[in-house]
Amino acid sequence: MNIYFSGIGGVGIGPLAEIAYDAGYSIAGSDLTETLMTKELSQKGVAISNTQDGTFLKSRHDEKPIDWFIYTSALPGNHPELILAEKLGIKTAKRDELIAFIIKDKNLKLIAVAGTHGKTTVTGMLVWAMQQLDIPISYSIGTTITFGPSGKLDPLSEYFVYECDEFDRNFLHFKPYLSLITSVDYDHPDTYPTIYEYLDAFHQFATGSNQIIAWNDQHNELFRNIPDVIMLDPSKINNLAVAGQHNRRNITLVQAGLKQLGVTKNTDNIFTRFPGTNRRFEKLADNLYSDYGHHPVEIAATLQMAHEMSDDIILIYQPHQNIRQYKIRDQYTDQFEIAESIYWLPTYLSREDPNLRVLQPIELIQNITNKESVHIVKFDDSLWDIIQKARDKGTLVLGMGAGTVDDWMRKKLAETK
Repeated sequence: MNIYFSGIGGVGIGPLAEIAYDAGYSIAGSDLTETLMTKELSQKGVAISNTQDGTFLKSRHDEKPIDWFIYTSALPGNHPELILAEKLGIKTAKRDELIAFIIKDKNLKLIAVAGTHGKTTVTGMLVWAMQQLDIPISYSIGTTITFGPSGKLDPLSEYFVYECDEFDRNFLHFKPYLSLITSVDYDHPDTYPTIYEYLDAFHQFATGSNQIIAWNDQHNELFRNIPDVIMLDPSKINNLAVAGQHNRRNITLVQAGLKQLGVTKNTDNIFTRFPGTNRRFEKLADNLYSDYGHHPVEIAATLQMAHEMSDDIILIYQPHQNIRQYKIRDQYTDQFEIAESIYWLPTYLSREDPNLRVLQPIELIQNITNKESVHIVKFDDSLWDIIQKARDKGTLVLGMGAGTVDDWMRKKLAETK
């Protein structure tokens, strides 16, 4: 099978390309931006173009007919490659259709990790634990990791661990053998205009799963009456010597999942050695960390974790999506109090409604209880100078957001070496 991946550097498409490579398929792709994922794939010899005008796609198709054109949900309907693929009669599909095909083709049992927050970390923890337990495992995780590629297909594996995202209703394409639900908080208003639609999608996902493990807390009514559900008590988490209350909660969820799969040995020492995943409180340098959080609940959890490591914290925050800010701006309240200073960047724009006025930073900070500590900034040398001086004083600097803040910090670090 010959597969072309448009947006191959993305956190969803990149791991899938690696899985297809492991499956023995012929693969190639394109992405306008070089990412950690494109570097990972290029090292395997995968042909990747940094242009998407259709020229590369056409040349690959002429050389050997392409069977599947896989693209990300973010690809617009008028994208040159998508239009050309349809014109050439190539089967077009989003990532989940191909993943479902591979899972069925390889006769694997799907272990799905779903939820508003913590999917990447829980997926990483589960993959890490199974590796340490010498359980062959296939998986897809939405980031790069230090203990393997982002996506892998092991021919000896019985299970496929998948970070099952609710965006674009992706997770409703699957009927998992086991589902781990990390949390449920309203998000992705571009897919779910109301909280009721969001909750209903999670209920549909849960009812389509063979077994469910979820927390008996917020929105627990979604899962309580579903057959074969295990409800975990949030007051009884594993209090390992691991930073972050949310991480200790994540470990408890993963251990419950392992138990359901028949693992009986104590795994505490495995999780105390978990190396983490990229962009999830990732240490970039001394006193400088990067985190993907962009929801008020995630901000609170990550700052709580940072506070366990340092009493002096400054936050560089980049909101994600203007359409999301309309839904969550009233939730920006007391979660920032842990930070002594907050440097607030303009919102990163992605998949926006062109009819919505872009909310300005001053409008987003109105309900923050320590508003006097907020400074509205932009990406420039002045901000980097603030970061460097804080680091030199021993202050923990946390850059947070799902947009470009991580890339900007990495580039600035590289320039100063």
